[in-house]
Amino acid sequence: MLSSSILYGSTSIDFHLRFAARRTLAISVHPSGEVEVVAPTGSELVRIQERVKRRARWILRQRNFFRQFQPRTAPRQYLSGETHLYLGRRYRLKVDSGDEPGVRMTRGILFVTETKPPSRERIAELLLSWYRIRANEVFREIFEAQWSLVTQTSRKPRFQIKSMRTRWGSLSKGGILTLNPDLIRAPKECIQYVVCHELCHLRHHNHSPAFFKLLSKRMPDWEARKTKLEAAFA
Repeated sequence: MLSSSILYGSTSIDFHLRFAARRTLAISVHPSGEVEVVAPTGSELVRIQERVKRRARWILRQRNFFRQFQPRTAPRQYLSGETHLYLGRRYRLKVDSGDEPGVRMTRGILFVTETKPPSRERIAELLLSWYRIRANEVFREIFEAQWSLVTQTSRKPRFQIKSMRTRWGSLSKGGILTLNPDLIRAPKECIQYVVCHELCHLRHHNHSPAFFKLLSKRMPDWEARKTKLEAAFA
Protein backbone atom coordinates (compact mmCIF):
# COMPACT_ATOMS: atom_id res chain seq x y z
CA MET A 1 0.00 0.00 0.00
CA LEU A 2 1.33 3.45 -0.98
CA SER A 3 1.07 6.72 0.94
CA SER A 4 0.35 10.14 -0.48
CA SER A 5 -1.16 13.47 0.56
CA ILE A 6 -2.91 16.58 -0.71
CA LEU A 7 -3.09 20.12 0.64
CA TYR A 8 -6.56 21.60 1.23
CA GLY A 9 -6.10 25.21 2.24
CA SER A 10 -3.63 24.97 5.12
CA THR A 11 -4.70 21.41 6.00
CA SER A 12 -2.68 18.43 4.84
CA ILE A 13 -4.68 15.25 4.25
CA ASP A 14 -2.62 12.08 4.17
CA PHE A 15 -4.08 8.95 2.62
CA HIS A 16 -3.21 5.34 1.96
CA LEU A 17 -3.46 4.31 -1.68
CA ARG A 18 -3.89 0.90 -3.24
CA PHE A 19 -4.79 -0.22 -6.72
CA ALA A 20 -7.38 -2.84 -7.65
CA ALA A 21 -9.12 -4.26 -10.69
CA ARG A 22 -12.09 -1.90 -10.57
CA ARG A 23 -13.60 0.81 -12.77
CA THR A 24 -14.15 3.60 -10.24
CA LEU A 25 -12.16 5.25 -7.46
CA ALA A 26 -13.33 4.81 -3.87
CA ILE A 27 -12.44 6.98 -0.88
CA SER A 28 -13.05 5.78 2.69
CA VAL A 29 -12.52 7.49 6.04
CA HIS A 30 -11.97 5.01 8.86
CA PRO A 31 -13.02 5.66 12.48
CA SER A 32 -9.35 6.16 13.37
CA GLY A 33 -9.32 9.14 10.98
CA GLU A 34 -7.16 7.37 8.40
CA VAL A 35 -8.11 7.90 4.76
CA GLU A 36 -7.94 5.01 2.29
CA VAL A 37 -8.19 5.37 -1.47
CA VAL A 38 -8.73 2.41 -3.80
CA ALA A 39 -8.05 3.34 -7.42
CA PRO A 40 -8.37 1.43 -10.70
CA THR A 41 -5.11 -0.23 -11.70
CA GLY A 42 -3.04 2.09 -13.89
CA SER A 43 -4.53 5.35 -12.57
CA GLU A 44 -2.18 8.33 -12.55
CA LEU A 45 -1.25 9.66 -9.11
CA VAL A 46 -1.94 13.26 -10.09
CA ARG A 47 -5.50 12.34 -11.13
CA ILE A 48 -6.03 10.47 -7.86
CA GLN A 49 -4.83 13.47 -5.86
CA GLU A 50 -7.21 15.71 -7.76
CA ARG A 51 -10.13 13.45 -6.88
CA VAL A 52 -9.11 13.37 -3.22
CA LYS A 53 -8.84 17.15 -3.15
CA ARG A 54 -12.34 17.48 -4.60
CA ARG A 55 -13.58 15.30 -1.73
CA ALA A 56 -11.53 17.11 0.95
CA ARG A 57 -14.50 18.82 2.62
CA TRP A 58 -16.31 15.50 2.92
CA ILE A 59 -13.16 13.82 4.31
CA LEU A 60 -12.73 16.49 6.99
CA ARG A 61 -16.42 16.31 7.84
CA GLN A 62 -16.14 12.54 8.33
CA ARG A 63 -13.10 12.96 10.55
CA ASN A 64 -14.97 15.44 12.72
CA PHE A 65 -17.89 13.03 12.91
CA PHE A 66 -15.70 10.23 14.24
CA ARG A 67 -14.11 12.43 16.90
CA GLN A 68 -17.28 12.12 18.99
CA PHE A 69 -16.39 8.48 19.62
CA GLN A 70 -13.08 9.31 21.25
CA PRO A 71 -13.41 8.90 25.03
CA ARG A 72 -12.18 12.03 26.76
CA THR A 73 -12.74 11.18 30.42
CA ALA A 74 -10.19 12.98 32.59
CA PRO A 75 -7.66 10.80 34.47
CA ARG A 76 -9.04 9.62 37.78
CA GLN A 77 -7.21 9.52 41.12
CA TYR A 78 -9.77 7.25 42.86
CA LEU A 79 -9.79 9.30 46.04
CA SER A 80 -12.73 10.27 48.24
CA GLY A 81 -14.35 13.50 47.10
CA GLU A 82 -13.77 13.28 43.37
CA THR A 83 -16.75 12.74 41.09
CA HIS A 84 -17.45 9.91 38.66
CA LEU A 85 -20.05 9.78 35.91
CA TYR A 86 -22.75 7.13 35.63
CA LEU A 87 -25.49 7.41 32.97
CA GLY A 88 -24.77 11.10 32.59
CA ARG A 89 -24.99 11.97 36.28
CA ARG A 90 -22.04 12.82 38.52
CA TYR A 91 -21.63 10.83 41.74
CA ARG A 92 -19.21 11.69 44.53
CA LEU A 93 -16.78 8.93 45.46
CA LYS A 94 -16.60 7.77 49.08
CA VAL A 95 -13.80 5.32 49.92
CA ASP A 96 -13.73 3.42 53.21
CA SER A 97 -12.80 0.11 54.85
CA GLY A 98 -15.53 -2.46 55.37
CA ASP A 99 -16.36 -6.07 56.14
CA GLU A 100 -16.20 -7.04 52.47
CA PRO A 101 -15.11 -5.37 49.23
CA GLY A 102 -17.80 -3.89 47.05
CA VAL A 103 -19.42 -0.89 45.40
CA ARG A 104 -22.85 0.56 46.01
CA MET A 105 -24.54 3.70 44.79
CA THR A 106 -27.03 5.72 46.79
CA ARG A 107 -28.16 9.34 47.09
CA GLY A 108 -25.59 10.71 44.70
CA ILE A 109 -22.66 8.88 46.29
CA LEU A 110 -20.59 5.95 45.07
CA PHE A 111 -19.46 4.00 48.13
CA VAL A 112 -16.42 1.78 47.59
CA THR A 113 -15.35 -0.45 50.47
CA GLU A 114 -12.36 -2.72 50.93
CA THR A 115 -11.44 -5.08 53.74
CA LYS A 116 -7.82 -3.90 53.81
CA PRO A 117 -6.57 -0.32 53.91
CA PRO A 118 -7.67 0.74 50.42
CA SER A 119 -5.09 1.61 47.79
CA ARG A 120 -5.87 3.66 44.68
CA GLU A 121 -5.13 0.64 42.49
CA ARG A 122 -7.58 -1.56 44.40
CA ILE A 123 -10.30 1.12 44.43
CA ALA A 124 -9.88 1.56 40.68
CA GLU A 125 -10.14 -2.22 40.19
CA LEU A 126 -13.33 -2.48 42.25
CA LEU A 127 -14.98 0.53 40.61
CA LEU A 128 -14.10 -0.45 37.05
CA SER A 129 -15.39 -3.97 37.68
CA TRP A 130 -18.67 -2.48 38.94
CA TYR A 131 -18.89 -0.24 35.86
CA ARG A 132 -18.38 -3.22 33.56
CA ILE A 133 -21.13 -5.23 35.30
CA ARG A 134 -23.55 -2.32 35.04
CA ALA A 135 -22.53 -1.71 31.42
CA ASN A 136 -23.30 -5.30 30.51
CA GLU A 137 -26.79 -5.04 31.99
CA VAL A 138 -27.67 -1.60 30.59
CA PHE A 139 -26.11 -2.11 27.16
CA ARG A 140 -27.77 -5.46 26.63
CA GLU A 141 -31.19 -4.01 27.50
CA ILE A 142 -30.66 -1.14 25.05
CA PHE A 143 -29.28 -3.47 22.38
CA GLU A 144 -32.36 -5.71 22.54
CA ALA A 145 -34.71 -2.71 22.35
CA GLN A 146 -32.86 -1.05 19.47
CA TRP A 147 -32.51 -4.32 17.57
CA SER A 148 -36.27 -4.63 17.29
CA LEU A 149 -36.58 -1.04 16.00
CA VAL A 150 -33.64 -0.56 13.67
CA THR A 151 -33.45 -3.43 11.24
CA GLN A 152 -35.49 -6.16 9.62
CA THR A 153 -32.49 -8.35 8.84
CA SER A 154 -32.83 -11.93 10.00
CA ARG A 155 -29.28 -12.22 11.28
CA LYS A 156 -28.87 -10.81 14.76
CA PRO A 157 -25.35 -9.56 15.54
CA ARG A 158 -23.33 -10.84 18.45
CA PHE A 159 -22.96 -8.41 21.31
CA GLN A 160 -19.81 -7.79 23.34
CA ILE A 161 -18.17 -5.21 25.59
CA LYS A 162 -14.55 -4.32 25.00
CA SER A 163 -12.36 -1.38 25.95
CA MET A 164 -11.38 0.75 22.96
CA ARG A 165 -9.12 3.77 22.93
CA THR A 166 -10.75 5.83 20.23
CA ARG A 167 -14.28 4.54 19.71
CA TRP A 168 -17.54 4.23 21.61
CA GLY A 169 -18.86 1.44 19.41
CA SER A 170 -18.19 -0.58 16.29
CA LEU A 171 -19.79 -3.19 14.08
CA SER A 172 -17.44 -5.69 12.47
CA LYS A 173 -17.86 -7.19 9.03
CA GLY A 174 -18.57 -10.47 10.79
CA GLY A 175 -21.58 -8.94 12.53
CA ILE A 176 -20.18 -8.34 16.03
CA LEU A 177 -21.45 -5.25 17.83
CA THR A 178 -18.81 -3.98 20.26
CA LEU A 179 -19.43 -1.27 22.84
CA ASN A 180 -16.90 0.52 24.99
CA PRO A 181 -17.64 -0.01 28.71
CA ASP A 182 -16.80 3.67 29.35
CA LEU A 183 -20.01 4.52 27.49
CA ILE A 184 -21.90 3.62 30.68
CA ARG A 185 -20.86 7.05 31.94
CA ALA A 186 -22.92 8.77 29.23
CA PRO A 187 -26.65 9.57 29.42
CA LYS A 188 -28.87 6.65 28.45
CA GLU A 189 -30.21 8.39 25.35
CA CYS A 190 -26.63 8.76 24.12
CA ILE A 191 -26.01 5.05 24.56
CA GLN A 192 -29.18 4.40 22.58
CA TYR A 193 -27.81 6.64 19.83
CA VAL A 194 -24.48 4.78 19.60
CA VAL A 195 -26.24 1.40 19.48
CA CYS A 196 -28.72 2.62 16.86
CA HIS A 197 -25.90 4.11 14.80
CA GLU A 198 -23.95 0.84 14.77
CA LEU A 199 -27.00 -1.29 14.02
CA CYS A 200 -27.82 0.89 11.01
CA HIS A 201 -24.50 -0.28 9.58
CA LEU A 202 -26.09 -3.71 9.14
CA ARG A 203 -27.97 -2.16 6.22
CA HIS A 204 -25.41 0.39 5.07
CA HIS A 205 -21.74 -0.26 5.77
CA ASN A 206 -20.57 3.32 5.26
CA HIS A 207 -21.79 6.82 6.03
CA SER A 208 -23.62 7.34 2.78
CA PRO A 209 -26.77 9.46 2.41
CA ALA A 210 -28.74 6.20 2.57
CA PHE A 211 -27.19 5.44 5.96
CA PHE A 212 -28.14 8.80 7.44
CA LYS A 213 -31.62 8.52 5.94
CA LEU A 214 -32.09 5.23 7.79
CA LEU A 215 -30.60 6.63 11.02
CA SER A 216 -32.91 9.64 10.85
CA LYS A 217 -35.89 7.39 10.25
CA ARG A 218 -35.12 5.16 13.23
CA MET A 219 -33.94 7.98 15.52
CA PRO A 220 -35.15 11.41 14.31
CA ASP A 221 -33.32 13.27 17.11
CA TRP A 222 -29.97 11.49 16.65
CA GLU A 223 -28.09 14.76 16.05
CA ALA A 224 -29.22 16.16 19.41
CA ARG A 225 -28.18 12.92 21.11
CA LYS A 226 -24.80 13.04 19.36
CA THR A 227 -24.25 16.59 20.57
CA LYS A 228 -25.18 15.58 24.10
CA LEU A 229 -22.70 12.70 23.96
CA GLU A 230 -19.94 15.09 22.90
CA ALA A 231 -20.79 17.50 25.72
CA ALA A 232 -20.93 14.77 28.36
CA PHE A 233 -17.19 14.14 28.15
CA ALA A 234 -15.98 17.61 27.27
